[in-house]
Amino acid sequence: MLSVEEALHQILQHPFPFQEEAVPLLQAVGRVLAQKVQADRDFPPFDRVTMDGIAIKASEIKADTRTFKVEGMVPAGSPAQILQNSHHCLEVMTGAVLPLGTDAVVPYEQCLLQEGIATVLAENVSSGQNIHRQGTDGKAGEVLLQKGTKIAPAHIGILASVGLAQVWVYRLPTVAICSTGDELVEVTENPLPHQVRRSNSYMLAAALGQENIQASLFHLPDQPEEMTKELKRITEEHEVLICSGAVSKGKFDFLPQVLAGLGMQKVFHAVAQKPGKPLLFGTMPDNKVIFGLPGNPVSTFVCYHLFFRPWLQASLQQSKELPTAQLTQDITFAPSLTYHVPVVLSYENGKMLATPVKTSGSGDLTSLLKATALLTLPPKKSFFPAGEAFPITLF
Repeated sequence: MLSVEEALHQILQHPFPFQEEAVPLLQAVGRVLAQKVQADRDFPPFDRVTMDGIAIKASEIKADTRTFKVEGMVPAGSPAQILQNSHHCLEVMTGAVLPLGTDAVVPYEQCLLQEGIATVLAENVSSGQNIHRQGTDGKAGEVLLQKGTKIAPAHIGILASVGLAQVWVYRLPTVAICSTGDELVEVTENPLPHQVRRSNSYMLAAALGQENIQASLFHLPDQPEEMTKELKRITEEHEVLICSGAVSKGKFDFLPQVLAGLGMQKVFHAVAQKPGKPLLFGTMPDNKVIFGLPGNPVSTFVCYHLFFRPWLQASLQQSKELPTAQLTQDITFAPSLTYHVPVVLSYENGKMLATPVKTSGSGDLTSLLKATALLTLPPKKSFFPAGEAFPITLF
């Protein structure tokens, strides 16, 4: 059996060859930029008024000169205006171009306007106040977003500001999720006493949805001939296959031999970990990859987060080092396996703490509702004291 580290290393040797595609601006959230984004002009492109009030020349404020005749008004969106007389002022609105001949904005709250005369009530008025100077956020030609940036809502604002209605991003793979087992029925059905509803495939599809991947869902029967027929079509039409179940050593776990018959090159089958020991990973022609996840719900969830998601992130050049958290209680685990423990995270005195969630085993799907992360314990120890820190994987 491979160690967790070696299994992940081998998976990462088979990255998906991402190509580029253009998507509408509002569909780019969560995607990874495949282009460098530069400012097409200064940001802001003009000296911008940041408060509603009056624009004046600050040097005109004197102990005995605090009244200014109003020459006119400058709303946001209007062309730049010029103050004709330095002893006068112009009313200006937030977002407007600062009038030429002025260098300070006095908010309305600090003025008194009566019959076309503005009286400044503020004791001090300084040049540059309440003005967002041209180019202070970015100069024309400056790189605003680097290629490889994962696009968040704030980035959408930047992309819109430089006129990108279409954004070049890395194309995501087509993914098929296959549940297996004759004991599974659709979520809309009433299961018999010996049956359960399909849940793993929907859980995986929801997780992939957070990566902006809309997966196709299938179900495979425990019959080699039917499984072969279905998988042949599925693997021809999709670039990534994620299966849940039928990868252990049961007499009805036909998936490994069926996939081998369809041309899968097995990279490994079994990892020294709990849960998720029977994990299968293989490749097909044309850079296609196959993840065979164990069927127990927690095993499926753990293997997705510890192996599939890092593979996807590494393919997108989005890999990150795992943070650590300190155990809040002792754990004893004798088998020489990497042990993935569902935990609840909290913070105390600037430290991240991990409290294990009680679970009845890898079939206990409800335990995942309480957990916010997995804490990974190494295989060469059997006692893990409270206060010691270990890597965590956030859900």
